[in-house]
Parts: sequence; structure tokens; C-alpha cells
Amino acid sequence: MTKLWNKYANTAARKHGKPGREHRPKSTTIDAHSHIAVPRAAEYIKPHLDLSTIPLAHFSNAETKELNAKQEGDIRGAMTGYDVRFKIMDEMGVDMQLVMPPPPQLYHTVAIEHAVPAAQMINDGVAEFVSRHKDRFIPAGTVPMQDGNEAAKELERCVTKLGFKAVEILTNVHGKELSDPAFAPFWKKAEELGTLVIIHPNGFTEGQRLSRFYFNNIVGNPFETTLALHYLIFDGVLERHPKLKIFAMHGGGYLGAYSGRIDHAWGARSDCHGNLPKPPTTYLKQVYVDTVVFTPDQLEALVKTFGVEHVIMGTDYPFDMLEYDPIGHLNSVESFDDWTRAELAGGNIRKVLGL
Repeated sequence: MTKLWNKYANTAARKHGKPGREHRPKSTTIDAHSHIAVPRAAEYIKPHLDLSTIPLAHFSNAETKELNAKQEGDIRGAMTGYDVRFKIMDEMGVDMQLVMPPPPQLYHTVAIEHAVPAAQMINDGVAEFVSRHKDRFIPAGTVPMQDGNEAAKELERCVTKLGFKAVEILTNVHGKELSDPAFAPFWKKAEELGTLVIIHPNGFTEGQRLSRFYFNNIVGNPFETTLALHYLIFDGVLERHPKLKIFAMHGGGYLGAYSGRIDHAWGARSDCHGNLPKPPTTYLKQVYVDTVVFTPDQLEALVKTFGVEHVIMGTDYPFDMLEYDPIGHLNSVESFDDWTRAELAGGNIRKVLGL
């Protein structure tokens, strides 16, 4: 096995000019995809969590597991403290972050009696982290999705008691699709409260073929998001809840790159048409995606597919799969004017969250 190494630096997926911070919008810039950890919740859940139920952890070979353990040590301080995070934010030219739990702290596979207090601990921890620097952070919590009613209850607490405007869930709930009728109370409450629902993958659930080369992240994560969005559309969740707002990480997976296929299938086959009254891409107006796609061509395509107001700057900080120069990424698209870059860099997320 080769020597283990990883980097937290500029992406190898494109050429780089001047750092984005040297030519950034004058308006507030916001990284809408960043993570913080709540160690107290991790300690509480440890006896109740079966790692074999976590796809990204389970479908990984020895080299990937060892490198992920290294990464966990690398970023521990950044996940719980401020000094390193502020330094990197300043290097990026980022004024504020929308902070949310890391995917491993979205405990959707444990028993509900443990999931409820764990979610409460996480949300209280996020609120405490943000409270010390409200000028730099915006909080996003989580909910115990195992039970739609409990998820709705904790969502309401997040919004009415803690002041959160967004919550994060995984792309499936222990193998159940997000469109399962069991989760209907959550979607109803999210629409009522106007909450932005962030969906984040944590590896593909059937990842037997993805254990090498970190494929369960590289290939599996975008596919998980793609699949989750397709079910939300085809099972009618977005049709039933027209005011629902979904924020899909990593550019929304592969949906934006091949959206025409679902409209074609809907028009060509009864088993794809189902009870959906409008072409599937109609519902993309309820979906927002982040900019973590690394190349200017794909970022430009996202804006063309979803609309400029539905693409939001993110980094995935502090993991090694991050976009280290998010404003430089916006600047790399030659067709974007200054207004477009300012909207992507902060204006859009401010509007979505009502800030």
C-alpha cells in the first residue's frame, strides 16, 4: 500500500488564477455548506450506533478507513473550535458560514429512543457554537427522521425555540426513501414553517462495488443525492408541497447533468408517468444546489439548468473533498457578471433563509 496522504487545498480539477478573496463581491459572502461537530452527542450515541449501518464507513477498504481516521484527527479542532476556522474563512474571503452537523452525526439508523435525545443534543450544540459568533455563523440543525412525527416535533423546536431556518437530513433513512409515507408529517411541517431542508449523502446504501478508491464518496455520494431527489419528485412530495425548499449538496448530484432523461421517460412510459401531473423537471424550481462541483463548465451548467437564484456557494469545509477557493470558483466562469457572482456568493442564501 502506498504512503497515505491527503490535502486540504486548491482543487486539481481546474486551473487557478488569483485567489478569490482578491476579487470578491463587496456584499456579504456566505459559505452555505460547512460542518461542525458536537462531541457530546457522539459520546452519547456511541453505544447505540452500529457502524455497519453507515454506508460510507461500511463500504470502504482498509486504505480508505485508515485515511479517514487520519482526516478525523486532522480536522478535529476545526470541527469544534474557532481559530483555525476563522483563519481559513479569511483565506477564502468568506464572511459567514451556514454550519451544520457532519453526515456521521445524522443518526438516522439508531433506535428512535436514542435518536431523539441525540438530535436535541446536536441542535443545542449547534446553537451554542453559533451564539458566540453570530456575526459569522448561521445555524442548521437536524431531526430524528426515523419517526416522521418526532422529526416534525424537533423541527418545530429548532425553528421556534432555537431560531434555526434550516435543518439537514440524510438522503435516505436506514434504506427508506425520503418520499416514504412515514415521513409525511416532517415534510408538511417543513413547508408550514418555511424551513430549508438540506439533504446530504453519507455513501451509497448498496455500495459493494464502491469500496475501493473512495468510490463510495466520489461516485456514491452524488448518486445518493440524485436518487433522493428523483424519489421526492416522482413520488409526488414536491407536488404535494409546492412551497417546500430542498437544498441538495454537491451540486445536486447528477440530476443537473441529465435532467432531460426524466422528462422523456415521464412522457414515454406509464410506469414513469405515474400520477405526476407535470413533467418532472417542473419541480426543479423547488430545488437549490451548492457550487461544490469543482469545474467552471459544470458550475455554469448548473446555473443554466436550475437558474442563477437556485445555485448557492458552498465548500464542504473542513473535509478534504472541499472547495478551498469558492469565490475563485465563481470567478473562473467567464460568462458570470459581477451581479451573478454576488448572488451566488451570498445573495441567494440570504433570500432563501429570509435573512
